[in-house]
Amino acid sequence: MDLNSASTVVLQVLTQATSQDTAVLKPAEEQLKQWETQPGFYSVLLNIFTNHSLDVNVRWLAVLYFKNGIDRYWRRVAPHALSEEEKTSLRAGLITNFNEPVNQIATQISVLIAKVARVDCPRQWPELIPTLVESVKVQDDLQQHRALLTFYHVTKTLASKRLAADRKLFYDLTSSIYSFACSLWNHHTDTFLQQICTGDEAAAANSLERTLLSLKVLRKLTVHGFVEPHWNAEVMGFLHAVFERLKQFLECSRSIRAESICRDRLEKTIILFTKVLLDFLDQHPFSFTALIQRSLEFSVSYVFTEAGEGVVFEQFIVQCMNLIKMIVKNYAYKPSKNIEDSSPETLEAHKIKTAFFTYPTLMEICRRLVTHYFLLTKEELTMWEEDPESFTVEETGGDSWKYSLRPCTEVLFIDIFHEYNQTLTPVLLEMVHSLQGSTNMENTNAILIKDAVYNAVGLAAYELFDSVDFDQWFKNQLLAELQVSHDRYKPIRRRVIWLIGQWISVKFKSDLRPVLYEAIRNLLQDRDLVSYSVTSPFTIQHLLNDFEFRTDQFLPYLESMFTLLFQLLQEVTQCDTKMHVLHVLSCVIERVNMQIRPYVGCLVQYLPLLWKQSEEHNMLRCAILTTLIHLVQGLGADSKNLYPFLLPVIQLSTDVSQPPHVYLLEDGLELWLVTLENSPCLTPELLRIFQNMSALLELSSENLKNCFKIINAYIFLSSSEFLQMYAADLCRSFCELLKDITTEGQVQILKVVENVLKVNPVLGPQMFQPLLPSVFRGIIDGERYPVVMSTYLGIMGRVLLQNARFFSLLLSQMACELGQEVDQLLGNMIEMWVDRMDNITQPERRKLSALALLSLLPSLNSVIQDKFCGIINISVEGLHDVMTEDSETGTYKDCMLMSHFEEPKVTEDEEPPTEQDKRKKILALKDPVHTVSLQQFIYEKLKAQQELLGEQSFHALMETVDTEIVAQLQEFLQ
Repeated sequence: MDLNSASTVVLQVLTQATSQDTAVLKPAEEQLKQWETQPGFYSVLLNIFTNHSLDVNVRWLAVLYFKNGIDRYWRRVAPHALSEEEKTSLRAGLITNFNEPVNQIATQISVLIAKVARVDCPRQWPELIPTLVESVKVQDDLQQHRALLTFYHVTKTLASKRLAADRKLFYDLTSSIYSFACSLWNHHTDTFLQQICTGDEAAAANSLERTLLSLKVLRKLTVHGFVEPHWNAEVMGFLHAVFERLKQFLECSRSIRAESICRDRLEKTIILFTKVLLDFLDQHPFSFTALIQRSLEFSVSYVFTEAGEGVVFEQFIVQCMNLIKMIVKNYAYKPSKNIEDSSPETLEAHKIKTAFFTYPTLMEICRRLVTHYFLLTKEELTMWEEDPESFTVEETGGDSWKYSLRPCTEVLFIDIFHEYNQTLTPVLLEMVHSLQGSTNMENTNAILIKDAVYNAVGLAAYELFDSVDFDQWFKNQLLAELQVSHDRYKPIRRRVIWLIGQWISVKFKSDLRPVLYEAIRNLLQDRDLVSYSVTSPFTIQHLLNDFEFRTDQFLPYLESMFTLLFQLLQEVTQCDTKMHVLHVLSCVIERVNMQIRPYVGCLVQYLPLLWKQSEEHNMLRCAILTTLIHLVQGLGADSKNLYPFLLPVIQLSTDVSQPPHVYLLEDGLELWLVTLENSPCLTPELLRIFQNMSALLELSSENLKNCFKIINAYIFLSSSEFLQMYAADLCRSFCELLKDITTEGQVQILKVVENVLKVNPVLGPQMFQPLLPSVFRGIIDGERYPVVMSTYLGIMGRVLLQNARFFSLLLSQMACELGQEVDQLLGNMIEMWVDRMDNITQPERRKLSALALLSLLPSLNSVIQDKFCGIINISVEGLHDVMTEDSETGTYKDCMLMSHFEEPKVTEDEEPPTEQDKRKKILALKDPVHTVSLQQFIYEKLKAQQELLGEQSFHALMETVDTEIVAQLQEFLQ
């Protein structure tokens, strides 16, 4: 592409590509896409985006196309890679000057220079770093800033490379520029501080921007540029200087107005200082040892004493708390139980920690966390009054609080209490004892302190197990507090029910649960106080999930609890709350199972409306699917009444052509499965949904296992209708899957085929005929995976035993394909079957193998007679597997025989059988494995063989069998 002639054309097309008119935009984008691989195209783009007289939007687009081109075509091995000559020219052009006037374009240019540096620096681009170093020294403000911005992006990119050779190059680069980076940062920092003192805010804002960028460079160099940074005096000097600079910047914040342009940038810089320390601690814990004392002194001073008043801000407090937490929890600073196994560095760090965290320090941190940071603020109380649901959702883990102060303080409290529980337990218990008895309703602060202390006791529940008699506290104090109706006591009632939820799985007597159910019901009935109602389900969930849960204790409250929870589900408006209440309703249904049936009518009527309302909220729809799963399991066969709503939901959730399937597929498949398992009969609509399965099998995802379970469920539900419609498609899908699937997947497919043969032994082999030759070959070739071989033998056993005519046709087909005699092939198969019998571990399959091979008798075929010994060996093994001795009569009986169907008696703790369980039992009554006595079958087959051969020939045949085996056989046949 000739630069001079092409520039005008490319500029024109770029201009068209910025148009809002799609008729102009689309052709322009197509043309640019074609030019991407043309030599010289990127040189033209470089000329365009560095020409400051052109339209900003056109230049912006040129930069983006250039940047995308680097990703695709810069590497030498890439298809249509740029020539070395053009890359050399482009590298030179990119760093000719740093004078881009538009901030957004300057940032993009810096990023694309960094992308090139990732591939080429330093080997193909040795001049990049020296050029940047020189450019950040110039006096021109704009050039200096742009060069510093590029310096940062290049450093950040090179620091992110992880290969050993790249790490070595970055270490070398760091050692060559670290002194300069330190002096650059100090220079800009001093300049900023001087300008703040003189009141020149505009100049100070510019200097602060440069301070921020130079600090970002130093952060990457310090954290990633040294193997053992503690041996480098400059690195440790910089890190110690961070504390001094932090103090200076925090003091500066006193004099800078909140609305000042410097204020936001100053806080960003302060946070960046703390990130330097946190990153260094994370990457080099032992190098950080020399900074532990100072970090703890600094953080505790500003966060837990008066030193921080008037200067600290929320994000800074969060960072300081994170620093304390990382030091307290750091695995590198924890000695082994056997001190001699600990490194000297670990012992040194532990010694510094222990010396710092004295009793007075720990006590002050604990008291300050609880009585200062845990207190509900005026803003929170106002929010509670105005929007209790939003307040409760946020306090219990809304995304907006992920990096905010309250959860950070709670995590720090938990970690410190866990590490120093022997010291802090008496401190917290003293605070609890001071709050016993009634609270003055006029004293808001006393109420808030009690809320905070109860919060601490809930968070430290596991640590306080041996120190708190929670059952007595519940009976003597907490239960009474739940019944206080005064408006100002709302925070305590809410906190108490949460606190009980925290302790249920730690220490709470089963006998007290009915009293607690009563209390929770009363809170749920308090319709004016939504936040209690929203908090109460958390406690219900803990109760339901606790291993000491007893259904009989809960049943008297089931109707009222379920009704109140349903009313709450209707009342709440936020997606998160609805999801949680739905989850609790699901837990209730799961726990009481069939006993939920009289009470679910209202929920069943409401769910279709909620599903419709939640069209834009896929996570809420996931919660609805989970609820439906438990609802179907609870309703059993009665779930058929839900089909008008249920089946379209399954259809949508499992349709991979619909965008929501990304979120809904896993739960949708599980719902589909339980619907089939509990279905009393196959409906046309239920059959129609199976059209989704073909695409699901093509996905070959982690959901395949559930797909196979669904296919099996259809087979058990109505094999003839289902297979008539879908057998051909299924067989094609299976043939494709078997070309590239794991051993486990292969077994799952074979089990489906085995189930088809079990349910429909006459038509099944014909429907899945294309799969059977590979099964036959697998047996003949001695498949090496035992679990696969076992399944092969199970399939062939079904065909041989239940469809001898088809087996004969298959044997002839395989003999033809393999170029062998039929008898020879049959003999090879029997020999391999006998040899690999130990691969079969399931007693049912072992009995099936014995029945199948015995079905070849009586026979005059010399091959079968030649393998007679092996057939008898397998038969006797089968007898050992299935025969049990009757202690009263001393005779043997086949333990696998089933004569009639009995409804199993289900205890309270057991799940009742599904409709599919019943179908499997009825199917077993037709299965030879469960209807034919192996003992009787052997006797009849041997007698028939004897009659066919005559006494003498039969006796000769029996002599081929080991005498010990014959003796065992005779004992079983007595």
